[in-house]
Order: sequence, then structure tokens, then C-alpha cells
Amino acid sequence: MKKIFPFLIVMATGLFLDSCAGISYLTVETREPAQVALPSHVLSLAVVNNVVQQPDEIGHETQMVGRTDSERTKASSDSVAIYYTEALTQFLNEEDYFQRVLFYPDPLRGDTDFFQEHPLTPDKMNEIRNKTGVDAIISLDKLILQTVKRDQFRQQGYTYGDITGKIHSILRVYLPTMEGKIPAIQYTDSMRWEGFDIRDSQAYAEAMLPSREEAMKLLAVRAAEKMTYVFAPHWEKQDRWYYTLPNSLMREGEAFAKGADWARAIEKWEAFYYSRSNKTEKAKAANNIALALEMMDDMTQALEWAKVAHDLFAQATAPNSLDRRRSLLYKNELDRRVSTSNKLKMEDF
Repeated sequence: MKKIFPFLIVMATGLFLDSCAGISYLTVETREPAQVALPSHVLSLAVVNNVVQQPDEIGHETQMVGRTDSERTKASSDSVAIYYTEALTQFLNEEDYFQRVLFYPDPLRGDTDFFQEHPLTPDKMNEIRNKTGVDAIISLDKLILQTVKRDQFRQQGYTYGDITGKIHSILRVYLPTMEGKIPAIQYTDSMRWEGFDIRDSQAYAEAMLPSREEAMKLLAVRAAEKMTYVFAPHWEKQDRWYYTLPNSLMREGEAFAKGADWARAIEKWEAFYYSRSNKTEKAKAANNIALALEMMDDMTQALEWAKVAHDLFAQATAPNSLDRRRSLLYKNELDRRVSTSNKLKMEDF
């Protein structure tokens, strides 16, 4: 069975940072849903390599010192697709969402037609599923890589420059219950490195450019990490805050918040809220109550209090007020998380 996770946790370190503006910040991790929601019966996956290795002479350029034009060069993308698929397998396993994620070691393409995609046929899909016993297949069906190296100057015999690497990939999900629909996920990204073009451990080694081959492998691993979030729920770090005021009830609430005793913090902040007539003060207390409820995973009530806080800030502050803008962002984020929590529940069950 897939595991059921709470949708929010406070960082174990209890990271609270006080600011001079009467606000304390904390870092939380929120459980975000997969971007592609696979059917609930899909508990195991196989990740396969279904691309032709990119020819060495395609996609690589060098701009020499003092020149404005670039020259084509060669670089080997050998094993980059394997790095991609193996890393994706590892990352998906680390998310601990699926029961089993297997790396299928045999490349599926034996031709040399690099530019043409050959999606899996139903027969090939069923052959892999029968061989591995998985419910679905994630296939790397396209992988295009590019590197551009620019030499900027030479110093003590070493060339200083930068490399920009680009990657474009297409992953597809194959399973027999999609009624002919095959989700295709395109990913395009780039990375840039700057330093000395050194291939040994001599001077300037600490500021060394990766080789083109290393750069392509780094791009592949990064792409695999990003694609993990497409297929599995994952944790993301976010900042939260609560207001502090020179009032005994607010300070007591703050003390309970620092100890993660959110229920008692709510008691103090609610007492302050109902005892005040100043709208700005009430808004700050309402914001704090919304935060505490979010920490307790009561997202519906958290959103209601966030709406109260925003409405009060809107009544009591100028249109460009930081408090008003901040409360709007928080209200919208909680609104998003309420929708997200429903999606996560459907995925987990």
C-alpha cells in the first residue's frame, strides 16, 4: 500500500528567527502532490531507456578567446541516458511513495535514428511488464543535450571561461488502463558553470570547469530530480511567520508556539483576538491562529482565519501595506493547500 503522510511538518530544528518588525519566522515542509496523478492501483514502476545516444558531433560549440563566432566541436553523451534513468529510479525510491521502482538495464533502441522518437508499442510494454512484474513503465523517449563553451581569457597558461549546458527530455508513462492516453512530460532546463579549464589537480583546481561530458551527466541528474516531483508527492520547504506584540497573551502564545504547543498557543491568541477592538491587532492575532491551525493540519479552519486576517488588514491598512500584501499571499497559499490536500488524499488512497 502507498503510505499516507501528514501534509505539513515543522523543521526538527525549530528554526525561529526574530525580526525587529514584530514578526518571528519559522521554516516548515509541506507535502506537495505529484503533477501527474497515476491511478491508485499503480504501486510499482519500471524506468526504461528508450533513446538513441546523441551523436558526438551534434549540439556542441566553442567560442575561442577574442572571437565572436563559435566553432562546432565533439563531445560524447555516452551513458548520459543511463545516468538519467538510474537517477530517476533512485530518487523515486527515496520518496518512498511507490512500493517498488525498478531500473530496467537493457536499452530498448537498437537503431541509429537519433532525431526520431519511437514510443513503446503495446506489445513491448506488456513484455517489460511481464518480465518485471510492474504496474506501469516510465520511459525516457527523447533526450537532446547541448553544450556551449566560451573562453574568456588565459592566465598562467590556463584558459578561464564558462560552459552552458542545456537539456531537453520527454518522458512517457505506459500502462494498460489509460484508454490509449499516454501522458508525455517534457522537460527543458539549463545550467552554467564558470572557472578554469583544467583537467588536473594543479593551480586553480578549486575553480575548475567540468568537462562537457561531466556537465551533461550533471544536467541528467538534475532533470531526474525534477521529474521525481512529477510522479511522486514530495516535501518542499516554505517560510511561515507569526506576529509578536508587547502583550502578555501574545507573548504567552509565542512561548507555546516556540514549543510547538499549537493548541495552547491558539487559546492565548484567541483570547487576545476577542479582547481587542483595534483591527490591526486583531488581524495579527487572526494570522497567528491561522498559522497554528495549519501546523495542526486543520487546513479548512486555517484558511477561514487567514481570510479574517486579510479582511481586517484590508480595512485597517493602506493598499500598499506590507501586512496586507503578506496576508493576501498567505491566504492564497492556504487556499492552494486546501485544494492540494484533497488531491493528496486521493493519491494516497
